[in-house]
Amino acid sequence: MNTLAIETPRVSLARIYALEARNEFVRMLRAPSFVLPTLVFPPMFYLLFAVLFGNRSGFHASVYLLATYGVFGAMSPGLFGFGVSVAMDRERGWLVYKRALPMPTGAYLVAKLAMAMLFATIIFALLAVLAATLGGVRLPTDAWMTLFFVDVVGVLPFCAIGLYVGSLVSGTGAPAIANLIYLPMSFLSGLWMPLAALPPFVSKIAVLWPAFHLGRLALGALGEAPGEQVLPHVLTLAAVTIVFFALARRRLARA
Repeated sequence: MNTLAIETPRVSLARIYALEARNEFVRMLRAPSFVLPTLVFPPMFYLLFAVLFGNRSGFHASVYLLATYGVFGAMSPGLFGFGVSVAMDRERGWLVYKRALPMPTGAYLVAKLAMAMLFATIIFALLAVLAATLGGVRLPTDAWMTLFFVDVVGVLPFCAIGLYVGSLVSGTGAPAIANLIYLPMSFLSGLWMPLAALPPFVSKIAVLWPAFHLGRLALGALGEAPGEQVLPHVLTLAAVTIVFFALARRRLARA
């Protein structure tokens, strides 16, 4: 007896991940409340405080703020791209629907990581163009490449924090919580101005914030933190990433 074999079309695993990442990026690109502050604020602040007013300061504003505003920009897609979107997806039942689809379980998370890294890349490119053209910054190629690596890979701890926030709060509450983390941490980590210009207690508690450690790595890449030990900052950021991803995974497993 002849039987008809039903052939299941084979889809490349790499193609699945690529399509999911592309769709996630397009999704966030179409959200004005996310894309405008994420892509506009870091270059705008750099233009104001490094290019227009930088000559009045007593430090290398154009170089210092290139490093720290790059970190400021890298924080946003992690905290908001994960925190807000995951909270909304969870609230709408989208995560349950995703689990029912015949797709790799990690595709959702990998797509969001790729989205955050791509936005960090765009922010780095915008700041680099402003720094090189209007800020008069001249750096060797290896310094540019190291700063690029720090900014792009540096999204990971903030993605982890954002994922945990998204696993805890509602879609309407997530933006407020993300902002309560984003803005105070940026200020208290010395991203907007050197810690030496802030009250002494700020310098003492700066080590508590992952943005401080990423900022020190970025400054070290540009020679603005001579003698800085890289390993403690890397280990701290790795620990933050692992802990918050683990906490978020535990929370989402119950959702």
